[in-house]
This record gives sequence, C-alpha cells and structure tokens, in this order.
Amino acid sequence: MNKSKTTLCAFSATALSLWAAYGYAQDDDTQIVTANRFAQPVSSVLASTSVVTREEIDQWQSKNLLEVLRRLPGVDVAQNGGIGQSASMYVRGSEARHTLILVDGVPFAKPGITGVADFNQIPISIIQRVEFIRGPRSAVYGADAIGGVVNVITQNPNNQNTLAAGFGSKGYQEYSGSVNQNVTDQTRLTIAGSYQATNGYNVQPDSTSPVDRDRDGWRNKAFWAGVDHQFNEEFSGFFRGYGYAANSDYDAGYAGGQDEQQIYNHSFDTGLRFNKDDYSSQLIASYQKYKIYNYVSTDGRYADSNSLDDMEQRNLQWGNTLAIAHGMVSAGLDWQQQKLTSVGQYLTPRDQDSYKQDNSGAYLTAQQQFGTVTLEGSARGDDNEDFGRHGTWQTAAGWEFIPGYKASLSYGTGFQAPTLGQLYGLKRYGISSNPDLAPEKSKQWEAALEGLTGPVNWRIAAYHNKVSNLITYASDPVTFEGGYYNEKAVTLKGIEATADFDTSFIHHQITLGYLDARRDSDGETLARRAREQAKYQLGLTVYDFDIDVIYQYYGKRYDNNTNEYSSVQRRLPSYSTVDLAVSYPVTSQLTVRGRIANLFDKDYETAYGYPTPGTEYYLSASYSF
Repeated sequence: MNKSKTTLCAFSATALSLWAAYGYAQDDDTQIVTANRFAQPVSSVLASTSVVTREEIDQWQSKNLLEVLRRLPGVDVAQNGGIGQSASMYVRGSEARHTLILVDGVPFAKPGITGVADFNQIPISIIQRVEFIRGPRSAVYGADAIGGVVNVITQNPNNQNTLAAGFGSKGYQEYSGSVNQNVTDQTRLTIAGSYQATNGYNVQPDSTSPVDRDRDGWRNKAFWAGVDHQFNEEFSGFFRGYGYAANSDYDAGYAGGQDEQQIYNHSFDTGLRFNKDDYSSQLIASYQKYKIYNYVSTDGRYADSNSLDDMEQRNLQWGNTLAIAHGMVSAGLDWQQQKLTSVGQYLTPRDQDSYKQDNSGAYLTAQQQFGTVTLEGSARGDDNEDFGRHGTWQTAAGWEFIPGYKASLSYGTGFQAPTLGQLYGLKRYGISSNPDLAPEKSKQWEAALEGLTGPVNWRIAAYHNKVSNLITYASDPVTFEGGYYNEKAVTLKGIEATADFDTSFIHHQITLGYLDARRDSDGETLARRAREQAKYQLGLTVYDFDIDVIYQYYGKRYDNNTNEYSSVQRRLPSYSTVDLAVSYPVTSQLTVRGRIANLFDKDYETAYGYPTPGTEYYLSASYSF
C-alpha cells in the first residue's frame, strides 16, 4: 500500500459516488468509506486502518469473521471453544464492547446485556469486504466506537455467480451459492444463501457436570437478497435484506443449566442516493429483528427453564458529502430506536422486562490537504432519552515531511452507552436497575510515523487511551442479586508496528504489538490481553498454487481480574500457531482449496478451561460462472 502524496483527484466525484453505497469501492479497492463516512483512498486516512477484500478471505480460507479479524493488528481474541462458540475481541486492549460493528454502515444490534455484538455469527459467505479502523470514532458514529470500528460490507459489485462446497475435521461442512447480475442496464440483482455446520468437540473436558461431556456443535443457515436500481444520472436506490438462523451447543457447568442457544436475525435496509458533481447525499432506513433463545437441551426450547432476548432496532441515517478544494466535508443526522423484551426465570416464576430507548445524533467531519499537510476533524452530539446529551470530537494532522514519509498526530474522545439491561436491570438474572449509570468515556491520542523504504511499506503507531466510568458488575455474595455500576478508570497504552514487502515471488506482512493495559486504582493488568503479539503472513504462488502461511504469537496474559470472588489472577501461558492454506485454479472457473489450521497441533487456551480444537483440516471447491 503506497502512502505517497494524495492529490485532488483522490477526492473526485467518482469517490463520492462510492460513499453513497457505504459499500465496496467499484473502481479502486484501496478506497475506504468507514474512517470519515466519505470515500477516500486508504493512503489519505490518518487513523490506523486495515482493509480485507473477498479475495483475501478466500485465500486465507477463513471460516468466520473472527478468523479474519484475529489476523489484523491490535486484535486479541478469547473464545470459549471452536467455531461458533462465544468469543470476545479486544482491540488495543479496550473492552470487547468498545468496538463498533457495522454491516453496510448500519450498527449491528446487540441484544445481550454485556453490550458485545455477536459478530461471530455473521455468515462468512455474505462478507465481501471488511474495513477496520483502530482508535476512537465516536465523533463520527456515536456510542461504542472507543476501541475502533469494523464495517462488514456485503455488496458484490461484480457480475459473478458462484457455487461452493466444503468439508473438514469434526464433521465440518459448508455450502453456499450466489447470483450477482445486472438484469438490465439500470437494475442489479443479488441473491445468496449458505449453510455451515460442525459437530464440534467437548470444549470443557474437565467439567464435573455429566451433561457437559458431549460435543458442542454449531449450525448456521443464511440468506441474502438485494436489488439496486439507477433511476437516472442523479438518483438511485436500493433494497436489501438478509437473515440467518444459528444453533450452538455449549456447556452449562452444572446439572440442569442452559446448554443450547438459538439465534434468529432478520435485517432489512432501503435507501435513496443522490449524486451530482461534487455533492452526494444518501438516506437509509433499516430494521433489525434479533431473537436469542437459551434453554436446557433436555427440556426443550419452550420449557419454563428457557430464556429469550427479543430485540428490535430501527435506524435512520441521512448523510451528505461535498468536495471542497483539496478535501471533503461530510455532515448528517442519525436516529436509532432500540426495543428489548427479556423473558426468563430466576428464583421466582417467569419474569419479563420490556424497555425502549431512542437516540438522536448529528455529526460533522472534514478533511483538507494543504500541500504536504493533511488536516481532519470531526464533531458529534448525541441526545439519548435516558442519559441525556453527550458530545465527542476528534482531530488529526498528517505531514509528509519527505516524499513517501509521513508523520501524524491525533486526539479523540469516545463514549460507550450502557445497554438497556445494564441500565434498567433484568429480573431473570437478579440484576437491579441503576438509573445513575453513566456512559463510559475515553480520551485517546495516537502518534504515527510511516513510509516506503526501498521495498518495505511500514508504519509505527504509539497510542495512549484512558477510559473512565468503566461499567462493571457486582453482586451480593449471599443473595447473589447484583447490578452494574461505574468504577474507576483504566489506562491502555502501547506500540503497534506493521510492514509489508515483496521478495522475489513472496509477499510478506508483519505485525508487532506491545500493550500495557492496567486498572488505574491498583495497577493490575487487565484480563485476556496479551502484552506482546506478533503476526507474520507469507503469500506466494508456485506453479499456479496460491499458498498462504500465517504465524501468530500471543504472549502471557491473565484470564481474570481480582474482585470479591477471586483474590489472585490466573495466568494463561503464551502460545503460537501456524496455519497453512493452499488454493489451485483447476480451470478459470473452478478452484479447489485446502487448509490446515494449527499445523503443529499446539495445545493452548484463550479462555481458562476451554481448550482449543488442535489441528483441523478443511477441503473446499468453488465454481464461478
């Protein structure tokens, strides 16, 4: 990725039209729309940024979004088992709930009480592109963007129809098909479907509960459809919808506990775009319906022992972008409404909680280039009916002091809103409401230096992030009733270095990271964050065989933090893994692929008591026409 001087043409009307779709850049895969809510070349983004294309996902043979993200800089993962099991992602040491997940620019619903988006269930087959911004983006998107933003883009701009099938270890199987076609010069139709399943393995072999001594499998069925229509040279519109149903087996940890989960997600988006000369505008309306059942497998889904989180989320987004001089200005309004119904049984007969919350926001972002200096800034105000108004802002400056070498400095504020369950409580968990619960706040700066030295494209970034009003949970050790409250601050600081270069026919990508994440009150290291990480990826083509090798190292870390229930931290040892993936184009239309995950069968855990699956094998084939 060449970080050389950008010019006015990088901010042309062509780029503006790309922003309007919040989607895949049709002419240049180095375009990105997530950083500032307008299309711009990656080389002009001052934040730490990664872009993953569909071609790379296929080359890596990733089975879910989690496997894609854990390859990227600053990402650490803790997972309770293998494919489909619950997982948490920590970006630069921030909490798992501090990363905003978008699907085609629309916030992904978070029905659980923890505030963590279950992005691990998004079917990999519908993902065409992933844009990953590290650092605060609340001034652009509002709540949840303290650690960063992940934008999952599902639209495929190419006329391509595909069938794919595969199988692997532990009964793994996958099938998918898609049709992406222009049915007329003005109308484009996309239809896609997929199925993934695995028998899994016993993720807690040391559990004392007899019901946990079984395999923990996972199944996911998905469907995606959309239509785009160009009404005239200036106006276009779209309608798209997707949904998936996922079933996961997990371990309860005790007899009679819930050990099975079913998820149903249905999402619909529609929008109208206007694009003329240097001005572009878009209005999007979206609706998401998210149901999560947890139940005892021996009782069945509809027994009184089950629980249900039923969430509806509505979003309206109106965005406008104007090219001015050597840059862009973007402004818009957002509105979101969340409704949650939570049903379940605690110590009394079944309880039900129903809540609703509205949030409105307005934002302004701008970027301008003055010779070798690039300046950008964002400001946003949010008005929430529960915790009132909240303002955030950020600014950044970049200076190309020598051709091909750039220094940048940025500062930004962010916030994380309490979830409906944290704020209002949940009877089925014995959690009390806390009307005084305040949003978490962050203040973060980042300094970076990047350049192209010979064949090596490199970047080094240092960051410092202080998060205050951290939301945490505590309960009475006798009654077990508890609630969420704000505690003291934590400080996250570290260094991140990336490089990519070619030697002969081999492409190299290297990521190194050092993180110091601690509680301010006592200096204790935060749980499940490795202090050191290293990722080294090799890509090469030999006799038409495309080969990808990824080495990942994570240093020692702790599984927990001390509290009223635990007086010591449990240490997890460091670990390293190697994955190997090979693809071969039998014909111009048929490609066969094979992958070995954890090539050397390393034994390790990312969450205590949940051993990882060991070496796994996968074979697949895809046919395009």
